[in-house]
Amino acid sequence: MTTTTPGELTAPAEPAPPKAPPPATVRRHWSEHGLVFTLPFLVVYGLFLVWPLLSGIRMSLTNADIAGTRSDYIGFDNYAEALTDPDVWSSLWNTLWFTLLSTVPLVVVGLVLALLAHHLRVVAWLWRLSWFAPFLLPSGVVCLLWLWVIYPSDFGFADQLLAEFGLHPGIGWLTDTRYAMLSVVLTTIWWTVGFNFLLYLAALQSIPQHLYEAAELDGAGAWHRLRHITLPQLRSTTGVVLVLQLLASLKIFDQVYIMTGGGPDESTRPILQYVYQSGFTGYRIGYASAISYIFFALIVIVSLIQLRITRRRREENAL
Repeated sequence: MTTTTPGELTAPAEPAPPKAPPPATVRRHWSEHGLVFTLPFLVVYGLFLVWPLLSGIRMSLTNADIAGTRSDYIGFDNYAEALTDPDVWSSLWNTLWFTLLSTVPLVVVGLVLALLAHHLRVVAWLWRLSWFAPFLLPSGVVCLLWLWVIYPSDFGFADQLLAEFGLHPGIGWLTDTRYAMLSVVLTTIWWTVGFNFLLYLAALQSIPQHLYEAAELDGAGAWHRLRHITLPQLRSTTGVVLVLQLLASLKIFDQVYIMTGGGPDESTRPILQYVYQSGFTGYRIGYASAISYIFFALIVIVSLIQLRITRRRREENAL
């Protein structure tokens, strides 16, 4: 022990040397990469999407049947046959025709209903519920309801209504090639327009109110506010609605299968119903798989084109 006399100065203590940094970790724990949280999803994704996708591609290159008695490799023969099959092209045209007939009304009607609901102040909840409720119904229930409405006889509500006004009843809503597809389109619009209506209504409620107040101060009328404020603000929502509606319409199956069965004269049979008939009625699973992937390629092309158009519009608006 050292002592110091009064007046003697003590030297300051030397600082402790810095601690050496910990050695670099060579192996990180899985939780630091998030693999613990994403692994269940990746397993389910691989089992129920990636594996069936690869298995279907393999099956499309064979002559596999539904019984599994044969699965010989035949290369691209199924694809070559599908491209020359007139039934493939006719069912594909029916699918595209349904998409053209249904997409535009579903977008426009959904927007109009949302505009009305947004400005409605009396029983607004009832208006919203009445248009969104059908979207919650299963496809079988919707089709049975509309079969009762447009059944082509005195039993159908539509024919009874026409008879009350002295008009010619007995229209073949589902048995005439002129009206069958239109009947399916009308059913689809009533059933699914509620989803587009809800998206537009949410987008309308997010538009800043001060834009309309400034326009009113400048003397802009209702039409000018709609044209120069509302519609431009809904442009991104319209792009989303259009993409979703195109994909949903291209995958039409339930309504046609229940209401018309693809008739009359296969005038309403979509491509997915022909895939079903080829695989489960014609027992040609390999051929049905090839048709499915041709249709899948078409959907991918449509989606890419639509996304490219949407991205170009966003870039032009940014400039």
